[in-house]
Amino acid sequence: MSNSVYINKFSAFFPNEPVGNDDMEQYIGLVNNKSLLAKRLILEKNKIKTRYYALDKSGQVTHTNVEMAAKAVSGLLDDRLTMDKIDLLACGTASPEQVMPSHGVMVHGELKGSRNTEVVSFAGSCCTGMQALKYAYFSILAGDSENAVCVASERLSAWMVARYFEKESELINQLSNRPILAFEKEFLRWMLSDGSVALLVQNKPSDNELSYRVEWIELTSYANEIETCMYAGGDKNEKGELLGWTSFSESEWLTRSIFSLKQDTKLLDEYIIKLGSRFLQEISLKRKFDPSSVDWFLPHLSSMYFEKKIESGLEECGYDIPKEKWFINLPNIGNVASVSPFAMLEEMNRSGRLKKGDRILLMVPESARFSYAYALLTVD
Repeated sequence: MSNSVYINKFSAFFPNEPVGNDDMEQYIGLVNNKSLLAKRLILEKNKIKTRYYALDKSGQVTHTNVEMAAKAVSGLLDDRLTMDKIDLLACGTASPEQVMPSHGVMVHGELKGSRNTEVVSFAGSCCTGMQALKYAYFSILAGDSENAVCVASERLSAWMVARYFEKESELINQLSNRPILAFEKEFLRWMLSDGSVALLVQNKPSDNELSYRVEWIELTSYANEIETCMYAGGDKNEKGELLGWTSFSESEWLTRSIFSLKQDTKLLDEYIIKLGSRFLQEISLKRKFDPSSVDWFLPHLSSMYFEKKIESGLEECGYDIPKEKWFINLPNIGNVASVSPFAMLEEMNRSGRLKKGDRILLMVPESARFSYAYALLTVD
C-alpha cells in the first residue's frame, strides 16, 4: 500500500480552433433579435475572449464527448505506459451523451488496445472531474491500482445551439439594470466551452517531470440545505421542487424546453460564494491548514464576474491570497465545467512557473445543487 499519490502527467484535447467573440453566433446561432444585446452585456461581465466548440460553422458535430475524452487519455500513453497497463479509468462529465451506458464505459470502449479494467463514471456538474480524481486517489492509496487515469470531458455546445433556447428567451432589457439577471437563461450560451483533460495518477513521482503530490481532496454537498440551482432534463414547479423529464408530456419537452440548461440566478448570487467560503473554513479547521500559506490558487470560475466576489469572500474569512498567486485561464478557454480545474493545472504545468515545493490550492464550486471541491497539491 502506497502512502503517497502523485499526478505525473497531463494530456489536454480542445477541439478545432479557438472561437473568438465575434464568431460565436456562426456556431451556436442567435435565439432572437435581442440575443446580440445579451451577448454583448454578458461577455462584458464574464470577460471570456475565446472558447472551443466541437462544432463546425454549419452546426455539425465534429467530436463527441466520448471521442474527446479518449483523445485526451491516448495523449498520456507512450512506450512505457500503454493502454493495457491502465488499472483504472475514472471519468467525470457534466454532459454525457446518453442516459446509459455510463459515460465512462463508452470512453473505455472508444480506447483502442485497452484491456478489461475497472471503470467508474461520475455524472453531475463541475465537481465530477474532482470526484473522479478522488476515486483514483483512493484506489492508489488502497493499493488497488498502480496506474490510474482520471479524465474530465465536456461537449457543452450540445446545449448551446439556438434552436434549443427558442422557448427560453426572456426580456433582455432587464440585463442593463442588474447584470446578474443575464445569468437567468442566456448567460450559459456565451460562456460554455468544449474539451477534455486527462491525468495520470500513480503511487510514485515521475523520474523526469514535475509531479504533483496529492495532499488531500475534500468534497461536500449543501443539497440538504439549498434547493436546485442549475439543471437540465427537468423543470421546477411552483414550490421550487425539481421535477425530472418523466414528469412531463412529450409536448412539454419542447414547449417548456425541458432539456435545455437553466439556472436560478437568484440562488446562484446568494449562495455560491457564501457556501464555498464556509466549506473552506471547515477544511481549514479539519486539516489545520491556512489557505494564505499556498503558493498558487487555482479557482474554477464560471465567469470573471465572480472574481472579486471570491476575493472578498476570502478576505472576510481572514485568508490573504494576493492576486499574484491566482491563476485563471477562463478568458482563453471558456468555462469547461468539470474540465476547468484540470485545464488550469495542465496549463500551469506547461508554463515553467512552478518549482518544487510549491503548494497549489484548487477550488471548484458547483452550482447545480451547491457542491464544492478543494484539493491541495505539492509540486514534487
